Amino acid sequence: MKKLFKGATFYLLVFIIIVSIVQTLGKPSKGIESLDFSKVYQELVKENISELTFTDEIIEGTIKSNNTHFRSYVPYPVSKDNLSDIILKQVTEGKLVLVGKPEPQTPWFFEILPSIFMILIFVVFWFVFMQQSQGGGSRVMNFGKSKAKLHKGDEKNKVTFNDVAGLEEEKEDLQEVVDFLKSPKRYIDLGARIPKGILMVGPPGTGKTYLSRAVAGEAEVPFFSISGSDFVEMFVGVGASRVRDLFEQAKKNSPCIIFIDEIDAVGRKRGAGLGGGHDEREQTLNQLLVEMDGFGVNEGIIIMAATNRPDILDPALLRPGRFDRQVLVGAPDVKGREAILKVHAKNKPLSDDVNLKVLARRTPGFTPADIENLMNEAAILTARKREKTIKMDTIEESITKVIAGPAKKTRVISEKERKLTAYHEAGHAVAAQLLPNTDPVHQVTIIPRGRAGGFTMQLPKEDKNYATKMQMQENLIVLLGGRVAEYLVLDDISTGAQNDLDRVSQTARAMVTRYGMSDKLGPMTFGDNSDEVFLGRDFTSKRNYSEEVASEIDREISGIVDEAYNKTKKLLNDNIDNLHYVAKCLLKYETLDAEQFKQAFNKELSLEDYDEISVDKEDDNE
Repeated sequence: MKKLFKGATFYLLVFIIIVSIVQTLGKPSKGIESLDFSKVYQELVKENISELTFTDEIIEGTIKSNNTHFRSYVPYPVSKDNLSDIILKQVTEGKLVLVGKPEPQTPWFFEILPSIFMILIFVVFWFVFMQQSQGGGSRVMNFGKSKAKLHKGDEKNKVTFNDVAGLEEEKEDLQEVVDFLKSPKRYIDLGARIPKGILMVGPPGTGKTYLSRAVAGEAEVPFFSISGSDFVEMFVGVGASRVRDLFEQAKKNSPCIIFIDEIDAVGRKRGAGLGGGHDEREQTLNQLLVEMDGFGVNEGIIIMAATNRPDILDPALLRPGRFDRQVLVGAPDVKGREAILKVHAKNKPLSDDVNLKVLARRTPGFTPADIENLMNEAAILTARKREKTIKMDTIEESITKVIAGPAKKTRVISEKERKLTAYHEAGHAVAAQLLPNTDPVHQVTIIPRGRAGGFTMQLPKEDKNYATKMQMQENLIVLLGGRVAEYLVLDDISTGAQNDLDRVSQTARAMVTRYGMSDKLGPMTFGDNSDEVFLGRDFTSKRNYSEEVASEIDREISGIVDEAYNKTKKLLNDNIDNLHYVAKCLLKYETLDAEQFKQAFNKELSLEDYDEISVDKEDDNE
């Protein structure tokens, strides 16, 4: 009962009752009888009406014989002039008294409309404003509140460092934060100050967000998670209000961790772009800077953030005292990939022939997200084949699918195009096999995948952090192998080498302008790489060299490509028999793995069922 009298529902009911009583008591009881106009007209002609009020639509009065008050509506076809003459005559003779005009009678529904309108206003007021005062959820007035989610340390699905594989150094950096939150006295006694902010930087899919969840699980302290885009709204000032509310909640739950994912959405450099910066975003960033390290003291609050674009963040955000430490989360090495494969293979039934060490060597450059996707694709392929365990060849197929896309075996391809694709891919593979500093060939296929008509996959024997000039020059030869093979064997070239030529041009330009590998221009870099990220890169690219140097750069790039092209022609000309044999093997088998390619290169792979005559006939007919 107390809740009823305290709540707004009680006052709503009282208001409705009062309005109903007023509506009931406010109606005068007239006792008016409705009559047809024909009856009224007869009584009027008989001079049996004593008092009368009328308009063009309504007529009211009192009948003399029975003292009945009546009301009637005047039909439209009735002549108003004739009716007025009869009434005027009786009034003149003193037989009828005109009282005035009758009050128009409105339907009962229209009479209560004002009351309904007032009730609706009261109901809206109750739901919107009264519930806001009682803390009733995230409604209209809550758009200035923070959208951060609070995670407690006792959640069932919490993540710990044991669930994170392949990031050992990164875990060590973050372990200090966890230790400080658990036992701060050990650090304080030594005069140490724990970093206020930790920025995790790395490419997409490397596990930055997952690592932050592991920190929260290890520390067993309240953990606020929010995305950078959740701060910014169309209303100016809302972002700054949400930042203030977030830190107020964090102070109440101190010690705690605040994690801001994709902080580049709100932390971009101020004043960049044409026409000035975005006022709302800049206000939000300013408030974030003040909260992180301003006049106020936020003890026990550690801010963690993740981004894959640290170059666009505001310098004030990256200075010591705000984000003191940057943790680089890159792609894992071969040991890290093996550990990650073990994590994602834990709940999957693997066949006995699966070797995770081999798979780790065959997935260079894969991020943890790629590896998770790889194992998921392998499980899906296994289910499609109606098999109970995931086999090694299924995982190999998943690797190829993740890299190049699904195979399109049903695509209809003419024999002429198959032959062109076979020689193109054989040119890549033979060149890679003959050069000493290139990665070994892992697979060659002429089955279309994705947008490619075929592909040659090379896998390194070990992870590489740098590339030498010799390796880049040989890589140019491998890339040009497909175009040169088309020209040498078919005496024609096709559009299939477009992607190869793009990569050749990019590599040669990078050798000259970025890596200082030009003998003529020397160890210098050309061009400003600090592109304006808010505008198009081509639109804002800066040149810090003259037109004369630009011409020299173009000549050097052209010279590097021409030299690689000539070397490729000589290399494939000298080994034309190997090129023909590998192409024929591709036309017969369509896909060659590493071992089969070596046999084809050494002319040891069988070509018994290969019908070269049918291919030549097909070409002649066309």
